Amino acid sequence: MLLTAASVQEELAAVASRDDSKFLSGFFKTGPGQYGEGDVFIGVRVPDTRRVAKHYRELPLEEIYELLESEIHEHRLAGLVILTERYKRAKTDRLRGELFDFYLDAALRGRVNNWDLVDVTAPTFGEYLVKHPRKTMILNLARSEVLWERRLAMMFTFANIRAHDFGVPQHIAMILLNDERDLIHKAVGWMLREIGNRDIEVLRGFLAKYHTKMPRTMLRYAIEKLEPAERARWMAR
Repeated sequence: MLLTAASVQEELAAVASRDDSKFLSGFFKTGPGQYGEGDVFIGVRVPDTRRVAKHYRELPLEEIYELLESEIHEHRLAGLVILTERYKRAKTDRLRGELFDFYLDAALRGRVNNWDLVDVTAPTFGEYLVKHPRKTMILNLARSEVLWERRLAMMFTFANIRAHDFGVPQHIAMILLNDERDLIHKAVGWMLREIGNRDIEVLRGFLAKYHTKMPRTMLRYAIEKLEPAERARWMAR
């Protein structure tokens, strides 16, 4: 089997569906003025993309780069899945750092440019930042004008949350508190909820300071796992 980007693209094309292409284009808001404007879907569902990607675990980085340069969403997703799995298997810190830098470069070039691409990858690559913090970098992402870079900053911190380090995610959440985009509200609320899953008092402390300033969607996501009576109290502001 040839380990090339072209081979991955051929396998994806073989399991693509015209009906799914229409559905996914609508689901990921690719119309004019929508967050995914201009993205192209050939109609491959995520489980099929993952199955194809599994066959190409050893795909060279230069071929992954070619997949990420594609205008087709599923090509980029496959490349990112392969890259993420390679990071998980990396045996040295040096290699993990190189793969993190490769990923970050792709993100800053606009190749990790939809919420699914961010969410599938950032929690894993965020593990590198737990051990090797890059404060300036993540703050720049959080303050970026690019929607996907801001979501990336928040989703990187999932790794901190899993490590029970709640300071970084709370700081990024504060920066994004007044963000205008619903996709950021959802990401911040989701990460706050994950904090609450591990330490409810930390979540309550954040809510006590900021719940009156939080967009309703963000607040609803953050308190989703609380008891109904407590949810009602936080919502009645």
